[in-house]
Amino acid sequence: MSPRSFRLVALGFGFAFLYGPILWIVVFSFNEGRLVTLWSGFSTRWYAELLRNRRLVDAAGLSLTIAAVSASLATALGALAGFALARLGRFSGRGLLAGALGAVLTLPEVILGLALLLAFVSLDSWLGWPGRGARTIVAAHATLGMAYVALVVRARLADFDRSLEEAALDLGAAPLQVFMTVTLPLILPALGGGWLIAFMLSLDDVVLASFVSGPGATTLPMIVFSSARLGLNPQINALATIMVGIGALAVLAGVWLVHRMERGR
Repeated sequence: MSPRSFRLVALGFGFAFLYGPILWIVVFSFNEGRLVTLWSGFSTRWYAELLRNRRLVDAAGLSLTIAAVSASLATALGALAGFALARLGRFSGRGLLAGALGAVLTLPEVILGLALLLAFVSLDSWLGWPGRGARTIVAAHATLGMAYVALVVRARLADFDRSLEEAALDLGAAPLQVFMTVTLPLILPALGGGWLIAFMLSLDDVVLASFVSGPGATTLPMIVFSSARLGLNPQINALATIMVGIGALAVLAGVWLVHRMERGR
């Protein structure tokens, strides 16, 4: 076998290993029978069953809401943290901030979830707030996501051409105007990418949500995980196919947005 053929075979095997199971789920979401390993005919019955399953639909709506809110909070806080680390030089608390962000990235989610649970329980006993529910899940996911956003924004600002900002300042623009018209548009792809990372981390999370959730705040990954332990359900295949489609559309939208911004420069 020639080296080129070997590389193609290895590439094909890698793609099959990564995306074959996902394709299998998508195909069997249209299976007529209940078995998820035996094809018995094409049908969309499980999508109809899924739409009638209020528990799954409500959990999906809650998960999407939590993911959007936590990703927005993570993007705002992470952008500020990344900007401070990249632009402010030495300042009091810089090491603590960098260490805290690094700890969130490196600690196992079990440890992070336990720490957040203890923090929320202590706050609830002292202040009677915030309890345990959707708000605590949003706070936990925002804590996790902001570390990734800060890393992306800091990396983008590290190779930023500051002569553009200096030119705008020389032409009489105020610092805030420079930030809004020069800096922000150039780091917008990094902010968008960080938002997508935080959104997908929240939408996919089971561990943190299991620690900090409360009654009436069961997210979709928690339901999927508990359902998988009891046995495979064809409705989960249909749900997974919908989520794959949403993720693919989000990625395509991000690529299109970045490409359009690059062409507009």
